[in-house]
Amino acid sequence: MTAPNGRANGSALDNLRKPVMPTVVPPAVMNPSTTPRFSVDQMKDLIAELKVPLEPSLIELRVMNTTKSGKPRGQVIPYADPRAYTDRLNSLFTPAGWTRKYTVHTSANFERSRDQKTVAKVFVTCELAIFGLGSHSATGEEWTDDENAGTSAEAQTFKRTCACFGLGRYLYYFDGVWVDLDEKKRPRTALKLFGWATPEGWRQGLRPQLAAGVQSGGTGFVDSGNSQKQQLVQDDTTELVCQIEALEEPLGKGLYRGLLKTVARVWRPSQIQDVALLRKLLAHMQGAERGLRRLEAAVGITGPDALARILESLKLDSMEEIDNLETLKEIVLQLEKIAAKGKSSL
Repeated sequence: MTAPNGRANGSALDNLRKPVMPTVVPPAVMNPSTTPRFSVDQMKDLIAELKVPLEPSLIELRVMNTTKSGKPRGQVIPYADPRAYTDRLNSLFTPAGWTRKYTVHTSANFERSRDQKTVAKVFVTCELAIFGLGSHSATGEEWTDDENAGTSAEAQTFKRTCACFGLGRYLYYFDGVWVDLDEKKRPRTALKLFGWATPEGWRQGLRPQLAAGVQSGGTGFVDSGNSQKQQLVQDDTTELVCQIEALEEPLGKGLYRGLLKTVARVWRPSQIQDVALLRKLLAHMQGAERGLRRLEAAVGITGPDALARILESLKLDSMEEIDNLETLKEIVLQLEKIAAKGKSSL
């Protein structure tokens, strides 16, 4: 694993393959006394770029726990070297567009439960300022009997502070996954990231599944030691659920909930484990989205009064009461018929 090192602005990763292109290019030279003010749209674009996952080639695995007997197995989580974070900041804001400051102090001695050994802790606080966006701070810690305690705590606090701006925050959605280890305590098999943990998937709108603020979408990994078929099924399930959830706002709660109930008999798409059923549900929802676009185009010709009359004839007070494709189809066809008559009379 790469030793954490995040001291100097502007460092570059040797294996960085695809540079992150900034959405907004700020002035080349900035300092705190002449901080530029980004527009609201520019700030949104920059923050969105900070949230994009790092390239999978920059992600490494850290073994957090191991079995004490039997076949060697370990629980691993993904992490990235601090230099990947500095590269993202440099690509978006230039090395002159941000700065960081570290404060170091040690604590009184603590007794660790795992070995009843009295050891002090080193605490490192990082304040990260991005000119034009603001500043955040966080603290990292490590036991002082570790020869790399200062470096480890520094890397930890820097990455935690970056997460306050959204950079690297997606890594917190991963659960540890248990894998077989080799004689050097390294994973024997590669682990594949789900689509939401890649730049391409994230830009397509894929996101980790969340329920009440807690991840509910599994580990975030697909274990390459499993069969290829099982990998594809797990990957497809997560991405299909993300695509379906992304349609809730375009469809509206009434139609979205209605299709969940009639097609899959569930309250949430994450409750569906059958890939075929997920694809069927997605197809229905995509059909509903196309229908709403047709309806919007027709209303642009007929005006809202025609739609109001059709809804009244079906004993509906508003579009929010539509909860199935059949009713939506009937409304769209009637409205398009009126629109066609209106065009022919011109």
